[in-house]
Formats: sequence, structure tokens, C-alpha cells
Amino acid sequence: MSERSVTLTVNGRTVAATVEARTLLIEFLRDSLRLTGAHVGCDSVQCGACVVHLDGQSVKSCNVLVAQADGRSVTTIEGLAGEDLHPVQQAFHEHHALQCGFCTPGMIMTVVDLLRRHPTLDEARVRSELCGNLCRCTGYENIVNAVLALGSGAPS
Repeated sequence: MSERSVTLTVNGRTVAATVEARTLLIEFLRDSLRLTGAHVGCDSVQCGACVVHLDGQSVKSCNVLVAQADGRSVTTIEGLAGEDLHPVQQAFHEHHALQCGFCTPGMIMTVVDLLRRHPTLDEARVRSELCGNLCRCTGYENIVNAVLALGSGAPS
């Protein structure tokens, strides 16, 4: 099997490793770096549980080779907040926008990117943008309410 050396910045920290060329970003994050906030839900790019930010944009990390992230910046749910919760995390907490929590990290990472791209949102836009993130527990109402509560100009 072919191997490749990669260097990327993960949550503000430079990481260098030698990986198999076929290693997925989600595998590298979870297995090599022990960053287990992003989840493997479907292995087919359908559920969004694995969403992380690659150079500030949300991506499904089950569909990105770690070699494609070479020289780039990755932010996971673990790197989102500082000492306090990120505003999107806080809104999810305040609006009870989670139940089992499996989809929550991917949802939050998607919403952070959504708010960066569209600081003013309506319910239709939120629902449309979240269609790539599946939740089997909440019915989405409280998730949509949390996003709308952030209003315009939400921090990224």
C-alpha cells in the first residue's frame, strides 16, 4: 500500500504524519488523533455526522482523504469553543436542540459555516441548508429554532 506524508493544522495545532494514501480524514481524526467528536454514521456521505471545517468550510470528512487536507487547516467540534461554549453550541443547549447527541457535532459545524455564509436566515433557508445532516431524534424543530435564535451577524 502506498503511503504519504502529510502536514496539516488541526484545531490550531500542526500535525505531521505518514498515512496510507487511502486514509479518510474522519479515520485520521478519530483513530490517529483521538478526536472523536465527529462521528461515522453512514460511510456514504449521507448523514452529516462527520462534518468538520476544512479551511473554514464545512465538509463531510468521510468523503475527504487526509492527503487532500495536506497543508490545510481542519477544525473539529473539539476545536470550536474556547473556555466558553461557541455561540452555536450555546444556542443548541438553550433551545434543547439535541437528544441523543450523535448528529449534534456535525449539525453544529454545519450551522457555523451556514451562519458565516448567510448571517441573516429564515426558516426555509435553515431547513434547506441542513438537509445534508440527518437527525433521527429531534424532528429538527428545536435545531431550526436554535439557528434562528442566533439572528443576524452571528459569530463564526
